[in-house]
Amino acid sequence: MQVEVDPELCISCGVCIETCPEIFVWGEDDKAEATSEDVPEDLEECAQEAVESCPTEAIKEH
Repeated sequence: MQVEVDPELCISCGVCIETCPEIFVWGEDDKAEATSEDVPEDLEECAQEAVESCPTEAIKEH
């Protein structure tokens, strides 16, 4: 699983960071970003929950 945050769509609500802090962090522009595009298998469930919880659908799954 791979994830990417679109900074144009991110509204800095922090839901993804609260849901899966091992994958999502605050970037320098105060927008969420993925620590790595490749999500380790043991974190796929929380990453998927973050994707589904994003109110602006800014997180894209590849």
